[in-house]
Amino acid sequence: MFQSFFLNRKWFLWSIIGSIFLISSTWGKVQIDVIINKWFGSFYNLLQKALTKPNSVTINEYFEQIMIFVKYAGIYVVVVIVVEFFTRHYVFRWRQAMNEYYTKNWFKLRHIEGAAQRLQEDTMRFARIVETLGIEFVRSILTLIAFIPLLFELGKNITKYPFFGEVTNGLVYLAIISALVGTVFLAIIGVKLPMLEFHNQRVEAAFRKELVYGEDNESRAEVLKLSQLFDDVRKNYFKLYFHYLYFDLAKWSYLQFSAMIPYIALAPTVIAGTITFGIMQQIVRAFSRVEASFQLLVYSWSTIIELMSIYKRLKSFENQMK
Repeated sequence: MFQSFFLNRKWFLWSIIGSIFLISSTWGKVQIDVIINKWFGSFYNLLQKALTKPNSVTINEYFEQIMIFVKYAGIYVVVVIVVEFFTRHYVFRWRQAMNEYYTKNWFKLRHIEGAAQRLQEDTMRFARIVETLGIEFVRSILTLIAFIPLLFELGKNITKYPFFGEVTNGLVYLAIISALVGTVFLAIIGVKLPMLEFHNQRVEAAFRKELVYGEDNESRAEVLKLSQLFDDVRKNYFKLYFHYLYFDLAKWSYLQFSAMIPYIALAPTVIAGTITFGIMQQIVRAFSRVEASFQLLVYSWSTIIELMSIYKRLKSFENQMK
């Protein structure tokens, strides 16, 4: 899964240089996000001034702020489009590297149940998901590097918090604790999902394999046999739906509540009126970025479950080659 791409000289430009390009471009996007976060502070202060005292802001000053946002948003859009185009090629090259490796060893693998599916579908999904999660992980780390110092600086304006009173650097600690509690909570709630996803692919593969045999052999794919195989598919899906029901309930309840955490933390400061509207928006955005970076596992849990299932299948695939 990894050696065929990252340890193969043939794919050096794509695997190593390509990864460096993706990390660098991700850092560029984070820096633009930091600049836009600072812009929001200036823009909301301008709005507060304009709404508090009529005609205190000229139309030129207002549109000047708008054009600053348009400039940085335009740069962001160009970077995203270029990176997305490159990423699609990057993922396909990774899939091609795995495909070449498995194809060379096909004589050792062809007897395994669902071998065709693993070679054709799982390699595609594995490369795509690992790349997506990898970039999200790198983006989270780089976002923390960029936004934690900013949140420390903005947090100097906030010294008093509900229930706890005066706490130094409380915003950073609050973001970490909030994300950690949610991650651990959802990991416990979703502990059964990876194995169910893994088993789901097995029963799907068995059903698909019998259908393929039935295309060339009239004695295969009988109604009774297909009914039994599809019944296994149905039972596993219904188990998945049940477990995802309470998992999704826990996940979205937590995410909806966590959106209000910075506003709750700022309550004493807002009531006292010791910060401007612009600084408040900067704090909320910076807090959300830091919290979301720590919440990577929360947002990606379903994808991680899918990846774990694919990894199990490809790992057993490779064990057969040995």
